[in-house]
Amino acid sequence: MRGFLTSSIGVASAAALSLPLVLSSGAGAATTPSAARALTAAAVSGSTQSLPLAVLARDRGLRAPGEQGLTRRDVHPFSLVGVIWKDPAAVLEGSVQVRTRATGTARWSGWQDLETHNADHAPDPGTAEHDSGRLRGATAPLWVGASDGVEVRVRPQAAPAHQTAGPSANSANSAAQAPLPKGLRLELVDPGDEPPPGGAPAEVPGSGVLTAESAAASAVNADLAPLGADIIPALGKKETESELIEARGGEADAKVRPYIGPRPRIVTRKGWGADEKLRESNFSYTSKVKAAFVHHSATGNNYTCSQAPSLIRGIYRYHVKSLGWRDIGYNFLVDKCGNIYEGRAGGVAKPVMGAHTLGFNTNSMGVAVLGTFGSSNPPAASVDALARLTAWKLGLYDVNPSGKTYLTSAGGNLYPKGKSVRLNAISGHRDGFATECPGRRLYDKLGTARSASASLQGR
Repeated sequence: MRGFLTSSIGVASAAALSLPLVLSSGAGAATTPSAARALTAAAVSGSTQSLPLAVLARDRGLRAPGEQGLTRRDVHPFSLVGVIWKDPAAVLEGSVQVRTRATGTARWSGWQDLETHNADHAPDPGTAEHDSGRLRGATAPLWVGASDGVEVRVRPQAAPAHQTAGPSANSANSAAQAPLPKGLRLELVDPGDEPPPGGAPAEVPGSGVLTAESAAASAVNADLAPLGADIIPALGKKETESELIEARGGEADAKVRPYIGPRPRIVTRKGWGADEKLRESNFSYTSKVKAAFVHHSATGNNYTCSQAPSLIRGIYRYHVKSLGWRDIGYNFLVDKCGNIYEGRAGGVAKPVMGAHTLGFNTNSMGVAVLGTFGSSNPPAASVDALARLTAWKLGLYDVNPSGKTYLTSAGGNLYPKGKSVRLNAISGHRDGFATECPGRRLYDKLGTARSASASLQGR
């Protein structure tokens, strides 16, 4: 199986070979994929409430003309919130703020901002995912913790002077506002309960048997961990080198030591509780990994490390159910304690096509550090985890983390379609798009991450 490490054919074969094994019951009777799905239906948790926004009354002039939102109301429990709209290409020129009430209390938060310019996180133009007709525009999601009350306001930005000059622009109350995107909706995401180790939703309740969807997501990592594993264990540098040499043909190349960092510990999709029925069933690959784009999730910093799996489940559901993507957009996620999580399904060692950096998803990977780092410093543990992850993953593809590389733009970003762009092997999202992501404070730490990553590779 080692030779299958970077082979898409190996992925399909491993999944096909594994399914009959994991879907057979301990009593000897076969459990079909449809039966497995039926058995797990009751165990799958999580939901999304989608509420249309309306124009708000002026309220004695305190609200801007054309302001949309929802007044305070009771809702079903949720922990993550975002705003979406119909046209994925439309940009929301204005501000979005929410305040929420903690579950079971009368305590309301202050107003919190949602990052509005999120069009830069998207599938590449020309891909089936991009052209599916299901995509929507969206803010970044915000983690607010367990809540059961919400209020939201979307304020349009004042239009540029050249658009409002003239006889009609004769007062502050005229329609001197940039239009808001059509079809604004508030998305309230309940990520569901934490799955018990080795339990639902990845397994049929009471049986210890993997569902077909979970088996397929696990089989693509079968070279690195047992089927159904919650964790891909860390390896030392020598063991990682030996594994890569074996995958490339064996002992004949053993005298040429590869530049690769030790494999870090990675929490699998099963480990963080992914509902595998949400995503599209197939996997999408590029030919290699030449660069890593670093993001912040812009979900705020008000989460604990024990809540990180819930936060990731919320982002996953938001990307798929609210934005219309085929899976979570990032290839990996890192929390404030330095834990590394598998993102988009397809295999952590493989060149999985993501939806993290518009126009540059081919031959790259996206890593989201959970948090918001425009004015807050990223934790040292997160930067260290970023270095460890890139030292290993870029090393699989002979990439120097402190070097440069070329990617071809698919369009929709700072560069025209087809342009070859020279980038750092570890780049910030803003290097490929006009965005603040990954936040100034995290972007300033990328030099440290590059040096540490290269050192871990032995360079």
